[in-house]
Amino acid sequence: MAQDFMIRRAYDAVTPDDGFRVYVDRLWPRGLSHEKFIYDLWDKDIAPSAELREWFHADPANRWNDFAARYAAELARNPALQALKLAIAGKRKVTLLYSSHDPVHNNAVVLEKVLNP
Repeated sequence: MAQDFMIRRAYDAVTPDDGFRVYVDRLWPRGLSHEKFIYDLWDKDIAPSAELREWFHADPANRWNDFAARYAAELARNPALQALKLAIAGKRKVTLLYSSHDPVHNNAVVLEKVLNP
């Protein structure tokens, strides 16, 4: 079964089209209460390593391509990737949630490409 992936910001309102909602950042989204943030799975281990995240955030404008390649390499050796694949198996719609301000340059974009090549 083919899956439809969407990428949305954690702060966006929930919609009926979201399907299974997976938060893919290591840190809780700043300013959101546990009651207001709706997700089905929070997989901290699927997020980029703290070192990679900090390196990228120091200069995101110039480090995006390297970040994407390094994160994909981390995912290739990360057992959490297989666990996530099992968790979303059979889910027709999957929404990857991230907390970054940038809708184009964030880890959910890379993760979606890995999950849906």
